Amino acid sequence: MDRRDFIKATLLAGAGLYLTDWQKAFAAGCHDIGAGKPWQGWKEGEFQIHFIYTGVAESLFLIFPDSTTMLLDCGDFDALARGEKAVPLLPSSERHAGEWIARYVTRVNPAVTDVDYMLLTHYHNDHAGSDRFYAGKEVRDGEEYCLSGFSQAAETLSFRNAIDRCWPDYDDPLPNAAAGGDPDTVEHMKRFYSYMQKHRGLQIEKFRLGATDQIVQLKRPDMYPEFRVRNICANGRIAAEDGTVTDLFDAVKKAGAKTLNENAMSLGMVFSYGGFSFYTAGDFSARIKEPDGTSRFIEDDIAAVCGPVNVAKVNHHGHNSMSRALVAALRPQVWVSCVWDQLHNLPPCMELLSDRSIYPGERVICPTIMPAERRAKDGGAAWMKDIARDSYEGGHVVVNVEKGGRCYTVSYLSAKDESMTVRSVLHFIS
Repeated sequence: MDRRDFIKATLLAGAGLYLTDWQKAFAAGCHDIGAGKPWQGWKEGEFQIHFIYTGVAESLFLIFPDSTTMLLDCGDFDALARGEKAVPLLPSSERHAGEWIARYVTRVNPAVTDVDYMLLTHYHNDHAGSDRFYAGKEVRDGEEYCLSGFSQAAETLSFRNAIDRCWPDYDDPLPNAAAGGDPDTVEHMKRFYSYMQKHRGLQIEKFRLGATDQIVQLKRPDMYPEFRVRNICANGRIAAEDGTVTDLFDAVKKAGAKTLNENAMSLGMVFSYGGFSFYTAGDFSARIKEPDGTSRFIEDDIAAVCGPVNVAKVNHHGHNSMSRALVAALRPQVWVSCVWDQLHNLPPCMELLSDRSIYPGERVICPTIMPAERRAKDGGAAWMKDIARDSYEGGHVVVNVEKGGRCYTVSYLSAKDESMTVRSVLHFIS
């Protein structure tokens, strides 16, 4: 068993104990020296990934080793309208998700309100916001301007650079991005980008598929040359390490398709730091139906360009996603999923993530919440043994990679308030 198959739990006594059973490590992690205390923040040389829980939308905040920062998605929608499918809104429903996310960022961001990058993976409201559900509406530059998702967060945060999948013409891969995306979200983001360019100096560029020099450290890159971001998928295309690009929808477009699956347009990246790596690809999921009537899992194609990682974000919130081939390719110790609905982390997906016949060794599945209704329904499932118990209450999941990428921790922070209280800490070796 190589060292990636070990989980290191730090006990109160300070002794290092290596365990192959993560449940034992979890028990120790609840008594970690950081548990029960406020989050200690970021230190130079660390790479942090914050999966922010609101119960409403998906949003990640990343801090690179040199303090460069990125807000990766920031959505908003009427979660309570989901009725019995809704999950708890935390800290409360008194504020919209964009504001809760911005407040969280100011608590962990080394630059407080200044954020170097904002990146939208695809045009759905749970990742961007929209003109259908908003905290407020104003008239700016003669147009209605809705505060929702990114635009609401920008009332608090100052974004320097934006990266978009089809800027500036919104015609990739079809003449109108709205043909694949949510029209209200597309128009919402157009107005947001226009306002931010004119009044806030936002620099916007199109995501460059296959690039390793677009998302970079902007402060002290020479100090941490082992940090790299590789752009692996965008607009229905996938780039291999050698630069080869596969267009998943080539045949469909040639056959005259008028609309495509927006989830499959998602931007995806692999972040590497020393021996550590992290995979994320928005809502990349579903099948492609070819003109001849055959279909295939599109995630099988992305599996071909991804090697093993330490931590992977579950595609599409664990809803009809994660093919067997992709699970086998990524084979992480830690799966994290961003949850805002009872239909997330569905059993077929969880069974694949937990299946030791796909890849061996211990692993932990860290949803931002595993709500009571789902636990009651799926409590007897074998895969439940791999679900982090601190997900039961809901919480922010924070991955902290230590300087040089040799080891990392996964912490649950309380989301019921803004105290940033650490509930548990699991220690890993990369």
